[in-house]
Amino acid sequence: MSRIEKLCQENGLGLTEQRRVIARILSEADDHPDAEELHRRAAGVDRNISLATVYRTVKLFEEAGIIERHDFRDGRSRFEEATDDHHDHLIDVRTGDVIEFVNEEIERLQVEIARKLGYKLVDHRLELYGVPLDDSEKS
Repeated sequence: MSRIEKLCQENGLGLTEQRRVIARILSEADDHPDAEELHRRAAGVDRNISLATVYRTVKLFEEAGIIERHDFRDGRSRFEEATDDHHDHLIDVRTGDVIEFVNEEIERLQVEIARKLGYKLVDHRLELYGVPLDDSEKS
């Protein structure tokens, strides 16, 4: 049973076989697939899974707090499993590739900025957008 299937069970969500397939695909994803990509992968397992089923399922999972939706300015919602492990994202604007990273200095600065402005930071989401450096720019 995948992590997302277990979370569905813990949250009392009924899992049809099609939802199970989508849950497994999301659990195994090492990228941030959009609904069309999830559908392509799911249809490879069960050709009866429709795009509408994928959309309904990700909405259900998102509302239950099991997955997170990201909009990385490319017109597509992308999905990943919701976890307690915080990370930020760097998006390659040429390819759409998403790189997850953690940087303690950035985390510290965000807390410090919020405090200086009179706030306690309770959550944040950081997305950086970039293009690969040319070899001459890397130094």
